Amino acid sequence: MRGSRLVTTTMVAVLLGAAALAPAPAAAVPARDVVRTDRGLVRGTVGADVRSFDGIPYAAPPTGESRWRAPRPAAPWSGIRDATRPGSPCPQHPDPVVGSPASVDEDCLHLNVTTPLRRSTRPRPVLVWLHGGGLRNGAGSEFDVRRLAVTGDAVVVTVNYRLGILGFLGYPGLADSGTFGLQDQQAALRWVRRNAAFFGGDPRNVTLFGESAGADGVCAQLASPTAAGLFHRAILQSGSCSTANPVAVILPVLGAELDTWKPRTLAESLGSAAAGSIGCADLDCLRGRDVADLLAIADVYWSPAFDTPLLPLHPAEALRAGRFNRVPVLAGHTRDEGRFFVATFFPDSIDEPTYQWLLGSAFGDRAAEVAARYAEAGSPSLAWAAIITDRAYVCPSAASGRHIAERVPYYRYEFADRTAPQIFALPQPPPYPMGAYHGAELPYLHDLRVRPVTLNPAQQRLSERMIGYWTRFAATGDPNGRGLPHWSRHAAQSLGPDAVGPVDLDAEHHCDLWASADA
Repeated sequence: MRGSRLVTTTMVAVLLGAAALAPAPAAAVPARDVVRTDRGLVRGTVGADVRSFDGIPYAAPPTGESRWRAPRPAAPWSGIRDATRPGSPCPQHPDPVVGSPASVDEDCLHLNVTTPLRRSTRPRPVLVWLHGGGLRNGAGSEFDVRRLAVTGDAVVVTVNYRLGILGFLGYPGLADSGTFGLQDQQAALRWVRRNAAFFGGDPRNVTLFGESAGADGVCAQLASPTAAGLFHRAILQSGSCSTANPVAVILPVLGAELDTWKPRTLAESLGSAAAGSIGCADLDCLRGRDVADLLAIADVYWSPAFDTPLLPLHPAEALRAGRFNRVPVLAGHTRDEGRFFVATFFPDSIDEPTYQWLLGSAFGDRAAEVAARYAEAGSPSLAWAAIITDRAYVCPSAASGRHIAERVPYYRYEFADRTAPQIFALPQPPPYPMGAYHGAELPYLHDLRVRPVTLNPAQQRLSERMIGYWTRFAATGDPNGRGLPHWSRHAAQSLGPDAVGPVDLDAEHHCDLWASADA
């Protein structure tokens, strides 16, 4: 779900809610409901097997003069803050495909903590989840992480961060241009470092993980010198640090301005043009405009800028040069990433003339070579979906992984359940199976609050294995554990409902064809 303003339709949805202050005498509340944080006491919810604490502010509201500034500490509170409901999602448009509601509430820098109810004699590993949504949609509260917490005996934190123009505006003379959403993620990690122990977590064993745009966030933090020491493992689901621009394949008519990683100068020129489109000639004017006016600015994909203090280098260059935070990494993708995008943007299917136009637009004089490699796909729609999968996701992930594996433990996977339940409301059912589409692995790790799905017995077994791999990796830096098929560092693992085992992803996805572009 990277790279296009249109990709907002590909993301997972959010629940609206609001955190409120409800002072009460501490003695009147059962001790297991209340936890002390560095800002004050919070009262959560005690369930059958977990305690959850929702809507905790990790930073002050980025409003008024604080809009487009680095996150500031949250104000302390007296009494006990109610933490039984999630806070508001950060400002965003609604998305009918994934069910995301609209929000214009900038007081959104909250996180949610879930921890097993049973007591532990030692601190638990902490997993911090960054949601997807194309950097324009989503919220941490979309995800019920109880299964991860209970099965993996871990503390799990889900995070909101600023999105779209409010998270990634670049503007001449603006300090930290294009990195505010990434700064929020780091502020949340610093909150975890200060507060994890209060929830039974180990601040010295933090895993940062995310899917799609969330994986882009993980990539950015791997490449960011200002994130050093804030996390100790990293998991990237359907994202990479490569120079590959997925938009150039998904919708090749769109240009480089929609790339995920932008030079600061490009981000600032886009910001200046956007400001002028609503009659603003300076930042004071932009800070005075309503959120709705800012969200109405179209035709700009707001995303992270490099050549900045937070991201001195493009993440791909940082990996090549070995200038990244040296932590174990687990990374992968779904078997059929591209089928979702084709079903979304080409609901009437792709005919042969359109397919030839797409090939020529994306690959120029290499179009015939690419077409020959994918001639057995079965239809133009499935061929283009396979090209998106390989060129925009699998092979860039492999390119990133080679540089990572030279320096730290690295594990690679492919989610391969081609019967996965559908979590999105597509414009219309496609005339081909969706397979293991982009986002298909999410309900195997989390329960989705907006569009819950039911897994069959084989899928439940796969879910249990994946949770075992993810949480074992979080605990030790190695996904292997008792009762799990062995996962070698030297071969990618195919995760399917019928079998789990090694797979040659480079051969399966024609990565030799794309190697020169991603080297």
